Order: sequence, then C-alpha cells, then structure tokens
Amino acid sequence: MTVPYYPWTVWIWAAFDPALIAVAIYLGWTASQFGKVFIAAIAALGFSVLFSWAVSAAGIPWPAPITQDGPTFFPVRAVAALLWAIAGHGARRAVGRRA
Repeated sequence: MTVPYYPWTVWIWAAFDPALIAVAIYLGWTASQFGKVFIAAIAALGFSVLFSWAVSAAGIPWPAPITQDGPTFFPVRAVAALLWAIAGHGARRAVGRRA
C-alpha cells in the first residue's frame, strides 16, 4: 500500500479553515489569561472539525472539507488553532493598552 500524497495547497487550506479562524480568534480574544488560549485553541479545533464534517456531509462545498476518504490534517489544524487563538489574544491586549 502506498502512502497518499497531498499537495501543499491542501495542507494550507486546513490551516485557513474559516470556521477555525473565526472561533479561534473569538475565543482567543475573550481569554482573560494567556493560559486560557490553549483551551480556546482546543475548543476551536473541536468546533471547526465538527462543523467542517457536517458541512461536508451535507454536500456543501467547503474550503477545508473533512470526508471519510479525505485527509483531516489534525496536527495542522491544531497548530493553526493555537496560532489563531494567540493572534486573537494578542490583538485584544494591543487594543486594551491603547484604551
């Protein structure tokens, strides 16, 4: 059995899943302490995977689909969720300093 090959564009789409970005930035924004960013990233990862799976199962086109036969790229999504949550938390802190 050969290992499937996926082009780098498929990997990038997993990191730029719109549901993942929206939830991770929002939860990172609402995190009152930096340690809560990790919990926000886990929650964003879980939500985006379930949402992407539901959208894909309904047959609606989605930039980062999760199908039975396709790749899920959990490590890529997990790192992206953490980075987006950190970005949301950092943006909140930057805005809070100016006010």
